[in-house]
Amino acid sequence: MKLTVTTFQTLDGVMQAPGGAEEDTSDGFDQGGWVAPHFDAEVNTFMTSVFERTEAFLLGRKTYEIFAAHWPEAADPDDPIANGLNTLPKHVASTTLTSVEWENSSLLEGDVVQAVTELKEREGGELQVHGSANLIQTLNEHGLVDEYNVLTFPVIVGGGKRLFEDGSKPVGLESVSYTKTPSGVTIDVWRTAGAPQRAEAAELDR
Repeated sequence: MKLTVTTFQTLDGVMQAPGGAEEDTSDGFDQGGWVAPHFDAEVNTFMTSVFERTEAFLLGRKTYEIFAAHWPEAADPDDPIANGLNTLPKHVASTTLTSVEWENSSLLEGDVVQAVTELKEREGGELQVHGSANLIQTLNEHGLVDEYNVLTFPVIVGGGKRLFEDGSKPVGLESVSYTKTPSGVTIDVWRTAGAPQRAEAAELDR
């Protein structure tokens, strides 16, 4: 399976609490709710296309709890996002949860890296990560991400959890697609491409 990360981030790289002020206030974060003012029809179309091709989800504990509190109450078989989240397998990475009650959810057992590696070895389409900032750091560190869907919103919040924290593993990327929506959101799809290429500035063509 291909492992893809889909994330909303601010221009300064923060992905914390996009959906609301109380979504994630850890470490005193008080700038939540920065997505809705810019979530236009093109963003919705892109996100729908992402959910239409998933076969399973991989979620961190915090994102699992946020999703599980909302999406079962928003069940709609005609909405690919709600239907996907409510019916497809959800693999949850957590060191604190002892059980998960949301339909078709299961806790990853043992070492997270090994468990995710085994999931990726299965036949199928996409294993998708949404939100899950802490989990993404582990996936980045071990080179487990195949593709990033990064939606950058035109706002700066000054601090918070980031997609790429200091000390992230260096990796090269190939651009798959780029879109700018009417509200100013940029949608970049990046494919990982091994170690980053390097060269001296003096080698550039003049």
